[in-house]
Amino acid sequence: MTNNPPPKPRRSTPPPSSPVSNNNPAEIGGSKPYKLISFPKERPPKNPPAGHHQYLGDRLHGTLFLTLKVQTTLHVSTGVVVMGSDIGSRVPLIKTMVQNIDQKLSIQGSSLKGCIRSAYEAITISCICKTKADRNTIPDGYSECKLDRKKNIVKICPACQVFGALDWQGLIEFSDAKCQNTGFATGFMPSLYRPRPDQRRAYFDARGKVAGRKFYYHTIRAIDKGQNQGITVQQAAKEYTFKTQIQFKNLTAAELGTLLIVLGQDPKYAIALKVGGGKPIGMGTMTVEVTAARVLQNKGDLRDRYSSYNPPESDSMTGTKLQQFMQKNIQAAHSSLVQANQLQQLAEVLKYPTDREPPTGMY
Repeated sequence: MTNNPPPKPRRSTPPPSSPVSNNNPAEIGGSKPYKLISFPKERPPKNPPAGHHQYLGDRLHGTLFLTLKVQTTLHVSTGVVVMGSDIGSRVPLIKTMVQNIDQKLSIQGSSLKGCIRSAYEAITISCICKTKADRNTIPDGYSECKLDRKKNIVKICPACQVFGALDWQGLIEFSDAKCQNTGFATGFMPSLYRPRPDQRRAYFDARGKVAGRKFYYHTIRAIDKGQNQGITVQQAAKEYTFKTQIQFKNLTAAELGTLLIVLGQDPKYAIALKVGGGKPIGMGTMTVEVTAARVLQNKGDLRDRYSSYNPPESDSMTGTKLQQFMQKNIQAAHSSLVQANQLQQLAEVLKYPTDREPPTGMY
């Protein structure tokens, strides 16, 4: 009996790319489907958060009602692979999304929160909340906010005040987004390689510190390699719509305005969200429409709401009134919280519509 040699292991990463000649984050892009958004020169300011002990009369509280529209195919993985027949698909095996009993797809609130938070951090002077980068490469002052309970020190950066930090609950809550379309589409996602900062010097500045925050460009369509060259995934097709809500309390006008900018409501910066998996190949582009807002804006609203056993229902703002309210808060954000340089950089990456083609070759 002849012993055949064992098969060679399949290469999990492509060969190293050639070094980049400079460390300018804006020049990393080239053929790459991403860009690094630079950090502000200042260190993130740390201040006490508003807290949850009471509704403050000089802050904003309420709910934003959102409609999200899929512009390029979307897949938010559950991490589970099932037989296609179990979910009504003809393919043998398929990577799943969350699907409710009514056979409508759902996007977890945590996934929406993550992508929105990353953009909020990028355009404010905020810490790097979640990263796999070595702590020695984090720029000075940008390490993740942590509360010192022993010393009773509660001071955190602007993004952590709104979205939360370790041992601190944030001021906004994201509901799961429910698809308005029944069923789902089936697509084939090519294998994606891990990031390789150790092989690209432009990830770091001259001091060896992380050069910026990584964001993937939107493209006119997503790449689908076909059944023979991809992983079968359950996905939301283009033009599918989702509805969700964001509840908030104790936000300043600038904080709410910054959130609205990230949601693409500033007419000067047409930003779309990048949600779920497959970002390098153009997947996950979603545009946002704020269809209504229910807001308590002053002490009178709070008194009327909570001083009676039969509180009046707050009227939802829509149409012109809603647009005026949003633009007022967006202006407050530009005046005191948003960093113009970082917003301009981010808007160049996340602008939509776009004429950018998806990348070809290795991902």
